[in-house]
Amino acid sequence: MSADSKAAASTEPAGVSPQVEPDEHPRSSPMSIHDMTVAYHRRPVLWDIDYNTPPGNLIAIVGPNGAGKSTLIKAVLNLVPTVSGQVSFFGEPYKKQRRRVGYVPQRSSVDWDFPVNALEVVTMGLYRSIGWFRPVTKKHRQAAMAALDRVGMADYAKRQISQLSGGQQQRVFLARALAQEADLYLMDEPFAGVDAATERAIVAVLRELKDAGRTAMVVHHDLQTVQEYFDEVVLLNMRLIASGPVGDVFTEENLRATYGGKLALLDRVGHRMTLSGGRQ
Repeated sequence: MSADSKAAASTEPAGVSPQVEPDEHPRSSPMSIHDMTVAYHRRPVLWDIDYNTPPGNLIAIVGPNGAGKSTLIKAVLNLVPTVSGQVSFFGEPYKKQRRRVGYVPQRSSVDWDFPVNALEVVTMGLYRSIGWFRPVTKKHRQAAMAALDRVGMADYAKRQISQLSGGQQQRVFLARALAQEADLYLMDEPFAGVDAATERAIVAVLRELKDAGRTAMVVHHDLQTVQEYFDEVVLLNMRLIASGPVGDVFTEENLRATYGGKLALLDRVGHRMTLSGGRQ
C-alpha cells in the first residue's frame, strides 16, 4: 500500500492520508498538493488538503454535493483563488507545466451557443502549440480530427456544437483535451448526464490513457462504478477523508465518514462490495 493510503492516526477514519512535508513536491507525482485551503466569502470550502497523485493511474474524486470536488480541480489550475497552500505539477509550478495538463470542465459551465463547430472546438485545445494569432495548419486539423475519431465524433466534425446532444458535446470537450497529448488530465464530472454510449466511450478513453502511461483525475458521482472504472480514489468532504488504491480505501467505513452516513446508496454499494469481494 502506498503512503497516501495508510491511516494517519487512530483518531481519524481508516485510510486518511498522512501529512506531507512542506517541501515535498516529488517530480514523480503528476500533481502534488500541500496544505491547500480555499474559501468563498471567508467560508472554507476546502481545508488543509495534502495529496500526491500517483502516476499512471485513473483516480476518482468522490464526495457529497458541496464537498469541494470541482473546487479542488479549479483551485489547482488557478481558476479560483486559494487562501493558502502550494501545488506543483511534475515538481514545478503550473505555469511551467501547463502543456502537460489537460482539463475537461463541467459541461454545464460551457457556453454551447458559441458559433463554432466540433472541429474548431477541438482545435482550440492545440492553441498552446500553434501559438496565438498564428494560422491553423493542415497538420493541426488532422490532429484535431484524430482526437474526434478517438471519441467517436469524427462524423460530426462540421456540426455546430449547439446542434449536438449533451453526450456528444461532452465527447467533443474530451477530444479537445486529448488533442493536447497531455500527461495529466483533470476531468470535472465527465459522466454527468451522458448516455450509455458516451459513458462507454469515456471509459474506453480513460483506459487508453492509462495504457499509454498517462494519469487522469476524475470528479465522479456514481459510487457504484468506482471499483469498475478506477485504480485509486480520493474521498473528499471539505477535508481529505481518505485516499489510495480503491481496494484499500473504498470501504463502507470510509464512505460513511465521507457522506456522514446519510446516503441510502451506501447500503447498496456496501452490498455490492460484499458480493464482489473487492475490485471487479
